Amino acid sequence: MTERGATVCLTFDFDAISLWAARGMMTPGPVSRGEFGAFAIPRILRLLDTYEVPSTFFIPGHSLETYPAECRAIHEAGHEIALHGYMHEPVSTLDREAERAVLHRASALIEDLTGAPPVGHRTPSFDFTEYTVELLQEAGIEYDSSLMGTDSVPYLARTGDRHDPDGPFVFGQASRIVELPVSWTLDDYPHLEFVRNGTTVMPGLQDPHAMFARFLGDVRYMVRYTEGGVLTVTLHPQVIGRGDRMLALEEFITGCLDLGVTFERCDEAARRHRTELESADLPTAPAADPRQPGPLPDLSG
Repeated sequence: MTERGATVCLTFDFDAISLWAARGMMTPGPVSRGEFGAFAIPRILRLLDTYEVPSTFFIPGHSLETYPAECRAIHEAGHEIALHGYMHEPVSTLDREAERAVLHRASALIEDLTGAPPVGHRTPSFDFTEYTVELLQEAGIEYDSSLMGTDSVPYLARTGDRHDPDGPFVFGQASRIVELPVSWTLDDYPHLEFVRNGTTVMPGLQDPHAMFARFLGDVRYMVRYTEGGVLTVTLHPQVIGRGDRMLALEEFITGCLDLGVTFERCDEAARRHRTELESADLPTAPAADPRQPGPLPDLSG
């Protein structure tokens, strides 16, 4: 792996209307919320261009077909386009063949747009099935960004995990899929988006400046303790694209630059780490970060 300092992968899930369609919320109100995601794409691209920030857009096939001009603009601006299902389907609802079909349908749409098959993937549910890793390898995918086994240390996704209800968890084998970990704590949706569905309310509507201040705290921690770390931030155009939130995003970008952090597309970050990960004698579970602070003293008395 080429030596490099701390990296942030600034990613955008351009779900648009597919997010609401997957939930069966297709009245004009939810649809309009999805439409705003497309409306916000030009201002997001303008901000990224201003600070020369390369990024990765995870785009469902439905958004690729519904908003071809916006997706073309993303590609022409030099940003990566990666897989994010077709209709924002939670993979846990799919059997093996349905998951494969979604993967191939969405891959073909990205190749039609960019001229090359995608190399990156993110599930719409931040989850895997028992088949996901196998299907990703079959499709030639190089990296995923859906799991949470570390915070800023890439690792190889596993296949073949087993849970024994009467014994320890059994870790499977490392695959060739580089995992760029995510976290709900580094995702704008639960912090900012208000959703009311039946008897469930996700309140959201927090202060975006406070949210990004917390994000920047994780960046500071990575810079201090994880040499060559990669921190992945997940944003949604229909969430982050409103005025004050865009100003808060700009503050986050400048704060990262002030810390000497490099922004990088996910495909580039994954490829830098692949050789090191595959050549190391890795345990089946993500390794502890050797630069983490030591254990707390036992004060139990």
